[in-house]
Amino acid sequence: MSDVATARAQRLADAPWEHAGARSNGLAGFIAATRDVWQYRELLGRLTKRELKARYKDSKLGFVWSLVRPLTMLFVYAIVVGQFLGAARSIDNFGIYIFAGLAIYTVYAEIIGGGTSAIVVNSGLIKKVYLPREIFPLATIGPAMFTLVIQVVILIVAAAATSALSFGGHLLYAPASIILAIIWSSAFALALSAINVYLRDVAYLVDVVLVLVMWGSPILYSIAMVDSQLAGGSFEWLLPLYVNSPVTLTVLGFQEAFWQPGAAAAHVPELWVNMLVSAGIGLVALYVAQRIFARLQGDFAQEL
Repeated sequence: MSDVATARAQRLADAPWEHAGARSNGLAGFIAATRDVWQYRELLGRLTKRELKARYKDSKLGFVWSLVRPLTMLFVYAIVVGQFLGAARSIDNFGIYIFAGLAIYTVYAEIIGGGTSAIVVNSGLIKKVYLPREIFPLATIGPAMFTLVIQVVILIVAAAATSALSFGGHLLYAPASIILAIIWSSAFALALSAINVYLRDVAYLVDVVLVLVMWGSPILYSIAMVDSQLAGGSFEWLLPLYVNSPVTLTVLGFQEAFWQPGAAAAHVPELWVNMLVSAGIGLVALYVAQRIFARLQGDFAQEL
């Protein structure tokens, strides 16, 4: 054995043992995983930058396309859905209303959709080195926030141009909605990314469910329409579940901030309280999702 190989073997023998799996169960395991992710925060940032660069690789306009897509969406929904299909007749400033809902829903769609496939997509790196694997689904948060910032800028400009924007405490609903969306979408992304390693059809199912959730949320129609359909009928018991679902609350919060302050209060009088309770439940869901991820990650390399 050469001197170089001998020295390398000695360094490996002297290195402290680091267990590559889940080190403990329960809350202690969750805290340990959170600490590991924080220690690898630089890598998390690099993965985020890689994802953003990959989106517009070899494109001449680059990040300009980040402006084109939301502007196109705003035009299509405001003109086609609002005017041609008549949806704007029952909702004032329909373009602002629908774009506010779509902007915050994009956070769910990008984090959950991208996070579900994150482990499989990064299988090459996962099989070569050890690092907290939660980083990969969580790395989808950064690009989703980048997209949201661009959409919020467009939303503010459009709302100001149509005199729909006003300043006041209701604007605090925007960051509250973003935090709520991040908590719940991260929970789903963690759990689904682990399950998708063993059941690859999960990624395709998630794409379908995300479309259904978008149409099932008060984005293309008002919550007043949902109220009128469910209230007093056989399915009235579904109304509280619908109103207090995380997606509905975040959409209502964003609309409250940028579209028409006080509109959501007519149907959810304690919107702040409901959002706070949902955030608390979401943190519990995030804990459970990480525990599921920790339980399943042991055989990732073999399955991949």
